[in-house]
Amino acid sequence: MILMKHYSYLIVGGGIIGLTIARELKRKVSDKTIVILEKEADIAQHSSGRNSGVLHAGFYYSADSLKAKFTRDGNRAMREYCETNGLRINYCGKVIVANDEYELKGLEELKRRGDRNGVELYWKTEEELMEIDPNVKTHKMALYSPNTASVDPIEVCNAFKQEVTAKGVEIRYNTQFKNHDGNTIHTNNGSITCDYLINAAGLYADHIAHQYGFGRKYTIIPFKGIYLKYAENKTDIATNIYPVPNLKNPFLGVHFTKTVDNSIKIGPTAIPAFWRENYKGFERFRLGEFLQILYYEAKLFLKNSFNFRSLAFEEMKKYSKSVFIGLSLKMVKKLDKDGFGHFLRPGIRAQLLNKETLELVQDFVLEGDERSMHVLNAVSPAFTCSIPFAKYVVDQIEQKRGGL
Repeated sequence: MILMKHYSYLIVGGGIIGLTIARELKRKVSDKTIVILEKEADIAQHSSGRNSGVLHAGFYYSADSLKAKFTRDGNRAMREYCETNGLRINYCGKVIVANDEYELKGLEELKRRGDRNGVELYWKTEEELMEIDPNVKTHKMALYSPNTASVDPIEVCNAFKQEVTAKGVEIRYNTQFKNHDGNTIHTNNGSITCDYLINAAGLYADHIAHQYGFGRKYTIIPFKGIYLKYAENKTDIATNIYPVPNLKNPFLGVHFTKTVDNSIKIGPTAIPAFWRENYKGFERFRLGEFLQILYYEAKLFLKNSFNFRSLAFEEMKKYSKSVFIGLSLKMVKKLDKDGFGHFLRPGIRAQLLNKETLELVQDFVLEGDERSMHVLNAVSPAFTCSIPFAKYVVDQIEQKRGGL
């Protein structure tokens, strides 16, 4: 008889959320055995390693949301983590610009949210913007966030990986959760047992949650994010430049990002994808996913929930390089439209959809009990939020179990 290996905690998903939860668990209960199941050959192969690398400040979100608190605190925590561990960080800040009087009202709402959330956010006139980035263009006023910064997300995830494995966390690569029978977890590489399961599976978090009886009213709808590199130089843009977003959906619009090495890129898109890992061509195509996602996207299109119809049309246009570039040029005074190079590696946002209301869920969603906990909606800015969010998840587990 072959005995299955047993762990105190089993975490599904080796992205930033899975890694930081493992770190927090080890901080609180160092003697417990922890394993992370990662279906890829290394950590951070999906959203965690494909995001913009921007550490957001926390002024986009309503004050009563988990995102507001965790983004503000996470920005500070992640900056400290990078500094302590010698990781690269670019303190480039961010400005949010307006095109007209209507968008100025949007800036006013962002300022109110920033104030309520305790986030540093300052009004800047067109003249004052010259000191931050002389190439920024706005209508009368802009908002300036000094605490927005950029990091290398893969470098950060690798630092967390090294930290947790040094503390005894095991990571099983190329190991995919298939199903469970009580505390026995079946994978493509055999079965193991655990006292407690934590689902941080990103694009597939809903599938796993449903097997445990959670998240039944939700499904994940994937949106593809594409970035375009500005290849001419690294100096034409000095800071992150964002437009006023539509606060009714979780997408921030095409913007300029300064990366950790001062490179410049524009993006991302929020193009509806047709399967969960729809990065390129028909790679990782799954017919079942395609049919299910097509069903919900058709419903969203027909009912035009959260203006999905116009969102889909506008986003699909961004496959055109000229349209994509044109949107970015509205925010700057001068930039060579022929200076853009190649499209960068795309990412997929795992966006939770409420199947009953057909609305996109804006905040984090966490469901669980004394046997398992499921992170259902760790969407942007989950990377920024990861350290305090992991503490919150572990606290919720402790409450559900009556201890760790």
